[in-house]
Amino acid sequence: MDAPTKLEFDVEMTCEGCAKSIKKAFEGVTGIDKVNVDLQKGQVLVEGRLGTDQVKNMIEGTGRRAVLKGMGGIQTEAHLGAGVSILEAGSKMVKGLIRFVQVDKDKMVIDGTIDGLTPGKHALCMHECGDISDGCDSCGDIFGLTESDNEFAAGDFGDIEAGPDGRAEFRFVNDRLKIWEMIGRSMMIHNCPSTVAHLRNQEKDERVACGIIARSAGLFQNSKKFCACDGVPQWDERDKPVAGPGRQSNL
Repeated sequence: MDAPTKLEFDVEMTCEGCAKSIKKAFEGVTGIDKVNVDLQKGQVLVEGRLGTDQVKNMIEGTGRRAVLKGMGGIQTEAHLGAGVSILEAGSKMVKGLIRFVQVDKDKMVIDGTIDGLTPGKHALCMHECGDISDGCDSCGDIFGLTESDNEFAAGDFGDIEAGPDGRAEFRFVNDRLKIWEMIGRSMMIHNCPSTVAHLRNQEKDERVACGIIARSAGLFQNSKKFCACDGVPQWDERDKPVAGPGRQSNL
């Protein structure tokens, strides 16, 4: 099961040559359905089934800086909700960013990039609470775990796999949860397999990294050119690493 999304980027462009090189970068790429480049607005819209970081890297591969401004579905005009979770608690080494967008009333797309993991599989879960005051220990249980029939818990999104460099990139569709059920809770990486039997008996030291799930902008909803967190221009904010040393991943 998959679902396309529309991604909205601000891109530094100065001439028609910039616009043409960006369009050319997407020609014939599997997973890309449509690309629209507006030079006057400095805007690039991409429809397809690739992760946000993959698309941003393709744009920036042309030598232009890009910032993701919004995302949404392509089958409905109404914005059904989007969210983001920055994994910034629980570990000094593991950092990452996960995005969520409700593409229709039944399906939500989840995509993310996480760095600093040990190579191999790790469980990706949503926990009941958005309390990270005590790191991952204060996030409560996995959402729906106590109600599980030993087949799955609603908050268990399955395994993600980190490569030899410790990076995990993923994109999948979830039809069990809606974005409005997730805002204010937390996402977490576990250093154990994604099985209810194991997660039910997990030890706290298997909780690796976590972050609160917050609302984020839908398509054409973010007109800000300055980061609301610290007031710096979006291009300066873009250059701050989120997913790991030397890595950029933007809201």
